[in-house]
Amino acid sequence: MREQQSGGDRGAADGRRRDKRPTMADVAARVGVSRALVSLVFRNEPGASQETRARVFQAAAELGYRPDSAAQMLARSHSKVLGVAATVRNPFHADLVEAIHPVAERLGYDVLLSVTAPTRDEVKAVEALLSHRCEGLILLGPNTEPEYIADLGRRIPVVVVGRRFPGRGVDSVHTAEAKGVRQVIDHLVELGHRSIVHVDGGRQPGSVERRRAYQSAMRRHGLAGEIRVLPGDHTEESGVQAAETLLAEPRLPTAVLAGNDRCALGLLDALRRAKVDIPGQVSVAGYDDSHIAHLSYVDLTTVRQDPDRLAELAVRTVVERLGGADLPAREQVLEPKLVVRGTTGPPPGRAEEAAGAGG
Repeated sequence: MREQQSGGDRGAADGRRRDKRPTMADVAARVGVSRALVSLVFRNEPGASQETRARVFQAAAELGYRPDSAAQMLARSHSKVLGVAATVRNPFHADLVEAIHPVAERLGYDVLLSVTAPTRDEVKAVEALLSHRCEGLILLGPNTEPEYIADLGRRIPVVVVGRRFPGRGVDSVHTAEAKGVRQVIDHLVELGHRSIVHVDGGRQPGSVERRRAYQSAMRRHGLAGEIRVLPGDHTEESGVQAAETLLAEPRLPTAVLAGNDRCALGLLDALRRAKVDIPGQVSVAGYDDSHIAHLSYVDLTTVRQDPDRLAELAVRTVVERLGGADLPAREQVLEPKLVVRGTTGPPPGRAEEAAGAGG
């Protein structure tokens, strides 16, 4: 006769089961497919339907499984591939990716790009890179939760570009956001502007720092009563919405600082369609100095972030980690530079005074 298991023995067995790390076989069992099919999904190879892929990722999340076994890490250690996660519609990310490739090649690494989009979140983009044997990751302006970034940093060398994750054990490279915003506000005030609105970037990278810097700079110039922040994000659509809000009011501000260049482009388009003279009636400034800002028909005043230098630091930092450097996580900060172009000028009253004095 089988002896009855004591309560203490059952507790120990339950504890062992709970402590056991979930495996690919557990994911396959949960979904009801073969382990080989689950392996195809995590390697992002053909052979599974979109529905099955979604079920596999959901089961993996529920079980707490991630494809980071010792064998995979050993294979990954010789891949000489760096993974880069970027937003597909962000022109500044395109500038960064373009700058990352030659630096990586000089250091003997290839680059694998995975993009986020409205239909593809950042976690999927990052996990796809891990499944393709990337040794290290460069994340461009991620919006992922800090806990996920910290977990990722424990699994693989990670460098974040354009956002800070203090205390999360990952390296970061970014521009001094506050200093760049102060340069814009100083420029606009020197031109004679007082009514300066800021279109906020919401939860996007750098937005908190830019919003606080705008408010601080306005107070420093004695314009606390003129502070106004419109909700938005780092898309053209948010710029259009901000313009529609302003156009519906009795009086336009004389200047607007957009959260980034994409937002500024939407703002410019909507204002110009409404026959608002830029910069005669309203001056507009952005942030990033993406390649689109340089175009003659855009000619956007903006804050330059140096994509070449950001890329250089990001790649060299992750490669240094891969070389065995045992250093605390570092935050590397670059200086911004205001680039004045044709979308900013004196406010209407000042412009007329200047024209009269010239005549």
